[in-house]
Amino acid sequence: MPRSLWINCALKERKMDWLHSIEYPGGTGTIEILILAAVFYFLVKFFRGTRGAAILTGLAIIFAVLMVITKFTNLLVINRLLQMLMPYLALALIVIFQPEIRRALARLGRHSNFMAGKSRSALADPVTAAVVLLASRKIGALIALEREVETKTIQNTGTAMNSDVSAELLTSIFYPGTSLHDGGVIISEDRIAAAGCVFPLTQRDDLTSDLGTRHRAAIGLTEETDTVVIVVSEETGVISVAHNGLLKRGFDGPQLHQTLTAFLSRDNNRRDESNGTNGFMSGEYSND
Repeated sequence: MPRSLWINCALKERKMDWLHSIEYPGGTGTIEILILAAVFYFLVKFFRGTRGAAILTGLAIIFAVLMVITKFTNLLVINRLLQMLMPYLALALIVIFQPEIRRALARLGRHSNFMAGKSRSALADPVTAAVVLLASRKIGALIALEREVETKTIQNTGTAMNSDVSAELLTSIFYPGTSLHDGGVIISEDRIAAAGCVFPLTQRDDLTSDLGTRHRAAIGLTEETDTVVIVVSEETGVISVAHNGLLKRGFDGPQLHQTLTAFLSRDNNRRDESNGTNGFMSGEYSND
């Protein structure tokens, strides 16, 4: 037999042996693969655009590279140590994604808001009118609009109101000298639920030094809930909007109205879960 023919036959036999060595998953294995794929898909979809997404990506890349390098270079001790660190890595991820996990669990524990989109969108008119007036007079303000995650704990830090939302009432609350002007207002459903509330401050250390307490409180509340928070700077009168731990500054009246309408409308609330609303989730809005 010619040598070339013998080599070809050997390669074919080796290829057949390799194909026969593959274990196919079968019915149960296929179902498990589909379930795991769905879980990974929804995890990536949920964490995409969040504060910890970059951290998760970096950890995954570093861990995968170290595992491959130690495996193929026979650094078995280091490889074994990395495998032993995996449970602790899971705990670290829980700490990193604490705000996101808290929001997800809160959503699971609460029924969706089936209120008509029109009535919620109508809140954009009085809120925008009040914010524009406050900004023109350089009066500081902090207004949070509750969405799916309840803010009852934060409301309890202030004074309960249960009042209609009006531009006149909002401007009166933040007028200097009133007892409630230093805190934040929370709008729940279509009512002003509470005023003078104390919002949790963000613990991030990468924010610019010109962001005051109001801006840090706005970011802090959106890290723990899915609220939309509007901030008016007392020093400059600049209007800012915070959502999902991100802050965008420099809104005018029409831009603010459009953004609030998008957040409050029922259809956009649904799209927000998958595509991000007005760029906050997709990265268009960033810490200014």
